[in-house]
Amino acid sequence: MSCVAEELCPQADVVIPAYHADLWNDMAKTIDTDEFRSRAIEWLSGAVQNPTEVYDDMDIVGVDPRWDEFGPFQDWLREAYPLVHANTILTRVNTWGLSYEWKGSDSSLKPILLMAHQDVVPVPEGSLAEWTYPPFSGHYDGKRIWGRGSHDDKSGLISIMTTLETLMEKGFRPARGIVLSFGFDEEASGLHGAKKLGPALLEKYGKNSFAFLVDEGGGFSEQYGTIVATPGIAEKGHLDVNVEVHSPGGHSRSQCSPAHTSIGILARLLVEYENNPFHFDLARTDPLFGIFQCHAAHGEALPEALRKTVKKAAKSDGALKELQDVLFQERAFQSVITTSQALDMISGGVKSNALPEEASAIFNYRISIQSNVAETKQHDIDIVQNLVQEYNLTFRAFGELLTEEGVPSSGTLILESAFGHDLDPAPVTPYSGSDAYPYKFLSGTIKGVFNARRGLEGNDNIIVAPGMSTGNTDTKYFWDLTPHIFRYNHQNGIDPDMPSGVHTVNEHYEVDSYLEEILFFTTLILNADESRAL
Repeated sequence: MSCVAEELCPQADVVIPAYHADLWNDMAKTIDTDEFRSRAIEWLSGAVQNPTEVYDDMDIVGVDPRWDEFGPFQDWLREAYPLVHANTILTRVNTWGLSYEWKGSDSSLKPILLMAHQDVVPVPEGSLAEWTYPPFSGHYDGKRIWGRGSHDDKSGLISIMTTLETLMEKGFRPARGIVLSFGFDEEASGLHGAKKLGPALLEKYGKNSFAFLVDEGGGFSEQYGTIVATPGIAEKGHLDVNVEVHSPGGHSRSQCSPAHTSIGILARLLVEYENNPFHFDLARTDPLFGIFQCHAAHGEALPEALRKTVKKAAKSDGALKELQDVLFQERAFQSVITTSQALDMISGGVKSNALPEEASAIFNYRISIQSNVAETKQHDIDIVQNLVQEYNLTFRAFGELLTEEGVPSSGTLILESAFGHDLDPAPVTPYSGSDAYPYKFLSGTIKGVFNARRGLEGNDNIIVAPGMSTGNTDTKYFWDLTPHIFRYNHQNGIDPDMPSGVHTVNEHYEVDSYLEEILFFTTLILNADESRAL
């Protein structure tokens, strides 16, 4: 590795098991057999054949019968993985949340926490004709397994369970404990599943009790001529804000009809919000800056002018601004850095000749890691202060009256959080400096698995760079369990033949990628079992 590459984007050395080398080699050979391939296909196909759809409007567990779909799936899990259920302690949380503990022989070693979710997004009935194979068939076409959840996220859950079952079959007993946590409504914000599982694990194990946590997230793909893996080390925050205007009603033909109805005032407010988006500058602490440092160090196809700018930006503020100007030409890059806002819902009025007494709209915000919920709310307040005066409105924002009480007004403006999902950005997992060993450990494991599946040697066949998704996983309820949270599935992020179909029709998962994911969890577990630095 060149000195420049080492300075811009330090890479960990390959990590493969040493003490467990014979077992690891045996597992790798087993995974390559036709017998294991057939067995693995049956496992993932069987999981897909058990529908576990969740909806945003589901009532609490025990009341809404739609939760009962998880019963047959969990019965199937128990039959499919008898050794896992015989050798671990299973705790059920809020009926359908699953936590497995495989105790290690050395209690001085912090356990590792592996996560996935059981639920899948619904399949609209109107889309059924568009599926190449029925969405809950688990059909195998010789290359791919098809169906809802085959990729997101039953592939992750089944890869973990398959790894443990196979290790147990081969007589492995861990020194370092392994804990699994499987939520059941990640696709509906985890309010009934992970929101209960996180505190339950915290109560049982305590704060900062795990060496690291791995949940679904980034994979690897070719970027600028180099294969790059991007484990997620951060997540944006989340806020939904309801903007609600109230004004007097009456017949619209009245001679006293107001110049501006609640709908008209709301429209003016919404324009003001959309004309004043959030703005955040690119910072050297942002994962986007980190990944472009890696592109500059290792990306063979990165344009040379951009490479020079990235290198200079490490120390020059002027070059950092120049890099921002270049990157922000791509809206996707800008949205990663800033707090994004989207006007997603609107309602108002009940009849064409009746003045609307109420009109409302909902903004969805994905909050920059440079900001927080409080700053986002204050931004919303500040943007409309002039319009509050212009339209003579009583103003209530997030539970506080911001205009003088008792003064006559023409109506009321209310800002309030919607859906109860307020979430600050996640703590950033250390990926450089003295606290970054778990990141380096994961990086070395990724490299070892990538090489093993392709018969390669060396540290630079795949580059590991910090990643970040604009969405949130179930890890948002697990922050106190470890500072080392990684959102990563060892999956090839780009299918050269067709999109993966995640959250839409024709979801599928390539079996070769699935087998590599099993080897990833195998290597991760065995490497962690040997490490005394975690």
